[in-house]
Amino acid sequence: MQKVSELSAEYAKKLVSADQAVQVIQSGDRVHYGLFNGLVVDLDRALAKRTQELEDVLIMTTIWAYPDPPQILVEDPEAKHFKYLSTHFSGFDRKMNKQGCCWYVPVTFRENPKYWSDNVGDIHVAMFQVAPMDQYGNFNFGPQVAEYQGILKKAKVVIVEVNENQPIAHGSENIINLSQIDYVVHGSNPQMPIIKAKEPSEIDKKIGRHIVERIKSGSTLQLGVGGLPNYVGAMIAESDINDLSVHSEMFVDAYLKLYKEGKITGNKNINKGKMVYTFSQGTKELYDFIHDNPILHVAPVDYVNALEVIAANDQVVSINSCLQVDLFGQVNSESAGLQHIGGTGGQLDFVMGAFKSKGGQSFLCTPSVRTRKDGSLESLIRPTLPEGSIVTVPRTATHHVVTEYGIVNLKGKSTWERSELLISIAHPDFRDELIKSAERMGIWKNTSKISD
Repeated sequence: MQKVSELSAEYAKKLVSADQAVQVIQSGDRVHYGLFNGLVVDLDRALAKRTQELEDVLIMTTIWAYPDPPQILVEDPEAKHFKYLSTHFSGFDRKMNKQGCCWYVPVTFRENPKYWSDNVGDIHVAMFQVAPMDQYGNFNFGPQVAEYQGILKKAKVVIVEVNENQPIAHGSENIINLSQIDYVVHGSNPQMPIIKAKEPSEIDKKIGRHIVERIKSGSTLQLGVGGLPNYVGAMIAESDINDLSVHSEMFVDAYLKLYKEGKITGNKNINKGKMVYTFSQGTKELYDFIHDNPILHVAPVDYVNALEVIAANDQVVSINSCLQVDLFGQVNSESAGLQHIGGTGGQLDFVMGAFKSKGGQSFLCTPSVRTRKDGSLESLIRPTLPEGSIVTVPRTATHHVVTEYGIVNLKGKSTWERSELLISIAHPDFRDELIKSAERMGIWKNTSKISD
């Protein structure tokens, strides 16, 4: 271990301003901005000052989590100097995509470490936001590890932006040592982005009630992004279900509520006593709970989302939202026609991993309809997915599909059985139309009937 004096000297040698640090970035470079709540802020502002000097710089992120846009896009809205790429998309990223200055990179989230380390070209500069250095020369990445180690394997230059508000997260592969870093920047210490789940609609509440009826004590929970999965977590907290565990791609506020209610024991097959996740976003209360809390364990996404790791836990319950389902059981959770909404993330991983789990079950949830701008209704259970739609979960993998009208299990069902089951949970106003479509498609049995 280095002596304190040696460590201090090395730190001082690497300490520079944000403006100085970004001087290493050259035209044509690939630059990583960090992940989730570990996105750089001051370094982004410094790089934006060099807009007119640079050409064809690729900026990589997972999602942009802050309410204000990256400064590089403010300075370069027509993407003449910077190409901003995202492997998932936040609401802000979608807006920028429509404006023509943000592009999506299709990935399977659990493959991202290898994607960076083995598949893409050089990452010329990797920039991460981290917590302050400890006495051993280590900087904590905070509650987001995901693919950091894959990025580090390929990065030629590593810059860290220190944020005193970044929570210290316990876990594995969640630190970087001063010896691995080229430059240290003292940031302006922005607060962590606050991500609040939307309030559940009445339809969400109906869907949630259907799911909670199927969950047993002793389950291991994975709750996806959005208001519905969070609401289901809140319903579980108010139920008689207990002795729960957590193995989830994203750690959200619903788990905190469950923990406070004494529902989470962590009594599972692997990582006993730990709530395992690969990134977290939520409220300040959630970040305070994560900070220096040994019952939480953040780990790389190629571990957390690995099918065999998910399946090693008994009674895995995976709850995720989707956008559309067709009568074959194909699920679109990524696009509205040609418009990209969000990435695959770990949805398919947890659908498949939960099914492999002993007693496991996955639920893909959608309202039966959406209201168009003109006030008319559109069925979200469709004969076929619209042109440009992305199949997130193939029909072979889909387990349970849920709307406000009920739950159906598609596993092991024929094409005509699937169409019958899905039509049974479609909005009643569209069932006759869906039946006619199924007949034209040759997946409707003459004796099939939809019971009220």
